[in-house]
Amino acid sequence: MIYESCAIGSGSQANNPLLQELPDPITKATWDHYVTISLKDAEALGIENDAEGRTQLVTITANGKSVSVAALVQPGQAPGTLGVALGYGRTNVGLVGKGIGANVYPLLTAGESLGYSITSGVKIEKTETAFQIAQTQIHQTYMGRANVVQESILSDYLSNPNEWNDKAPKITSWDKKVPPGSLSMWKGHEYKNHHWGMAIDLNTCTGCGSCVVACNVENNVALVGKEEVINRREMHWLRIDRYYSSEADVEDYQGLEKASDNPEVVFQPMLCQHCNNAPCETVCPVAATTHSTEGLNQMTYNRCIGTRYCANNCPYKVRRFNWFKYHDNQKFLQANPAMNTDLGRMVLNPDVTVRSRGVMEKCSFCAQRIQAGKLNAKKERRPVQDGEVVTACQAACSTGAIVFGDMNDPESKISKLLEIDHYMEVEKDGKVEKVFNHTIDKKIGNPRAYRVLEEIGVKPNIFYLTKIRNKDKDSKNA
Repeated sequence: MIYESCAIGSGSQANNPLLQELPDPITKATWDHYVTISLKDAEALGIENDAEGRTQLVTITANGKSVSVAALVQPGQAPGTLGVALGYGRTNVGLVGKGIGANVYPLLTAGESLGYSITSGVKIEKTETAFQIAQTQIHQTYMGRANVVQESILSDYLSNPNEWNDKAPKITSWDKKVPPGSLSMWKGHEYKNHHWGMAIDLNTCTGCGSCVVACNVENNVALVGKEEVINRREMHWLRIDRYYSSEADVEDYQGLEKASDNPEVVFQPMLCQHCNNAPCETVCPVAATTHSTEGLNQMTYNRCIGTRYCANNCPYKVRRFNWFKYHDNQKFLQANPAMNTDLGRMVLNPDVTVRSRGVMEKCSFCAQRIQAGKLNAKKERRPVQDGEVVTACQAACSTGAIVFGDMNDPESKISKLLEIDHYMEVEKDGKVEKVFNHTIDKKIGNPRAYRVLEEIGVKPNIFYLTKIRNKDKDSKNA
């Protein structure tokens, strides 16, 4: 099958570095051209992909024409089929797209159009030439960890909507097991004004990556090129983790690492969780990362000295370190022209600082947009209205999977989605009164809502909604 790449299309966007560095939703490959092949066919040809994306080049011959591309073993692909994207191997293109991949248009015969299968006369041969594909995610499954991704089927959810809440990990008190949120060494915070939060619906997310591109553009996120992606130094503030189902038993850890032959897929956008008990804040020796009065985990770039303690202490691995001065650095001209040419710099967002070498960065909940919304409301002498502050990722999401807003506003969309109870009972002068809850411990009524790694007690301000599949029960997939 010859198909259009979801990023560069038929090749018209091959010179766009934002799209070249956008990971493919399924393969998670960037800056590379490859042919997808089934596990069965790969084994027959002796092709292996290791945990660093290392593979071999193969030669594909069809209609008397041959091209050489890297082989990528794809779970779920039907044996006897190949998949290769158009749009690569362009010879008359700008600096960004030059020298990437091979031109597969000659494999199509006259009369064949995009999306048509070449059903006969196709041959694939393995070569001895090694190749490394730049992928942002190698691990295929979430190893059955319900504290990361929660999934259920519709019949089970309807019979017991609180199934996952009942199964949620507990921590040990002196004499019993209790919910992780009930014990803490932290004093907690009170948010008297706004309390910003986000909800992400795993049912709705398609993994398209529009949010990733929007975040890069809005926040002047550096593009680093293939070699730095291979070195695990990509700078995306927002990533989309793609997980396949596995047929192994939940206790078979080695088996759980392998995806099913015909797997189900779930996409999980992962960004800074803006934890209320943020472990990154406590380890920074210069207070470069701090907590705001509105629930944001903030970065002060000119205070950061680059110890990277915060990244080491982040359980979600969403902090990014500037290993180089990506702007004004000719080494990154091909991958990052927007920061390395005078004309390119004109597309940068003037409201967001361009970070320098040795500085840590991460998602800011688009703090510049929050501030703009508050200033506009202040000029008009009124409160901020729900929907006035929209993060870049939320604005770009075509399915509405991302909801952002003020969790202290009972009328906000996020409050209604999470079914937040804004009042709590307190005892005063021997009487129990209901008062507005300004604390971090808000009671969430939506049974689908959960926090990733909730048992570690960092209390994120980002909630995920359990993925519900409308299918017959199948206990094999984990």
